[in-house]
Amino acid sequence: MSTDISIPSLGESISEVRLGRWLVQDGQWIERDTPLVEIESDKVTQELPAPISGLVRITELEGADLSIGAIIGNIDESATRPAVPAAEPDAATQVEVATENAAAADEPIPRATPMARRIAHDRGVALSELHGTGPAGRVMKSDVLSAAPHAPDAPQSTGAETPTPLERTGDRGIRRERLSPLRRRIAERLVTAQHTAAMLTTFNEADMTETIRLRKAHKDEFHDRFGVKLGFMSFFAKAVVSALRAYPAVNAWIDGDEVEYHDYVDLSVAVGTERGLVVPVVRNADRLSFAEIESEIGRLAEEARRGRLGMDDLAGGTFTISNGGVYGSMMSTPILNPPQSAILGLHRISKRAVEDPEIPGTISLRPMMYLAVSYDHRIIDGSEAVGFLVHIKECIESPERLMLGM
Repeated sequence: MSTDISIPSLGESISEVRLGRWLVQDGQWIERDTPLVEIESDKVTQELPAPISGLVRITELEGADLSIGAIIGNIDESATRPAVPAAEPDAATQVEVATENAAAADEPIPRATPMARRIAHDRGVALSELHGTGPAGRVMKSDVLSAAPHAPDAPQSTGAETPTPLERTGDRGIRRERLSPLRRRIAERLVTAQHTAAMLTTFNEADMTETIRLRKAHKDEFHDRFGVKLGFMSFFAKAVVSALRAYPAVNAWIDGDEVEYHDYVDLSVAVGTERGLVVPVVRNADRLSFAEIESEIGRLAEEARRGRLGMDDLAGGTFTISNGGVYGSMMSTPILNPPQSAILGLHRISKRAVEDPEIPGTISLRPMMYLAVSYDHRIIDGSEAVGFLVHIKECIESPERLMLGM
C-alpha cells in the first residue's frame, strides 16, 4: 500500500510552485515527519514532511514547475522496514548496482545511484566524465545535476555541431539559470513599487556614539539575563515605533480611494538569504521589549536562512527596516515594500570628521551612519518624512529617549 506525495496548498494566492532540493534518496526508507523535499513558491521556500513512514519513490525531478496538488512521488508503507537506520537498497536497486558494477568492469564508468543514472540518461550526461562525491566515489544525483544545467527535453543531436549552454574560450564563460519563484516575485514587487507609488527618498545621518556606548556597557549583562545578544536593530526598531507614533501617516497606506491607518506596528525586517531577499514580520513590535525584539528578529532570521519561514511569518507588515550596512553599504535608496508607504534604510557605521557636539567649533572623529527613508509622496508629505527621520536620528543619538518612551 502506498501513499502519494503531493504539493500541498501554501496559501490562497499561490497556484504554482517549483520543486526544490530533494532531501532524501529514491528508494530510501524514511520515518514519518522526515523532511522530504524543499518547495519554492514566490513568497517562501519550505520543507515538505513525510506523511507516513515507508519506502520513498520519487517521480518528479528537482526544478520542475508544478501546480498545487501535483503528485511528486509516493511512500510505500507496506515495504519491509530495514533492520538498521540507514536505508538498505531494495531488490531492484541491488540488480541495478550489480549491472553497473559489471559494466564498470568492461569500461570506465563509475558507480552511481539509481536516481543519478536515471537523471544522467534523461539529460544526456556521460557518467564516465563525472567525479562522484558519494561513498567510494559513487556518483550522486547532485553530481549529475551540477553537470547538467540544460533542460532534460533538449533536442537530440542531428549530426550538426550544436552549441552547449556553457561554452568556454579561455577564461570566458556564459551560464544561464532560471529565475527562482522567489526572485521573480521580488522583481515583480520592486517594479510595481516604482510604477505605482510616487516614491521619494530623504537622507540624514546619525551619530552612533551614545548608542554604541550604551550597548557596550550593558551587552554582557543583557545576554546573561535574556539569552540574546543586544544588537543595533532593537534600538532602531524602538526608534521607528516612537517615530511612527509621532507621524502616523508613515504607518499607513493607500487602499483604493481610502487611507488605511494602523494603531499597531508590525515591523518587516529585510533578511538576505542564499535564495534571495525575504521580509519576515515582527508582530506588535510596539509592545515588545528590547529583548523580545532581539529574540524575534534572531528567530526569524535563522528560519529565513534555513528556508523554514511560513506564510504567517511573511504576511502583513506596516513598515520595513532594511539594513544594507551589514553588507558594507555606505548609502542607498531603499525601495518600498508594497503596500507599505515607507521604508528605513540603515547603512555602514564609519568614523567621519564632524563637529564635536560636546565642544562646539571643534572637529572630532565620530561613528556616523547615513539613514535613508523612502516614502510614498501620495500619502506622506516631505515635511512628515523629514520629521520622521529626524525623530529616529534623535532617538539614536540620545537613546535614553527610548527608555523614557519619548
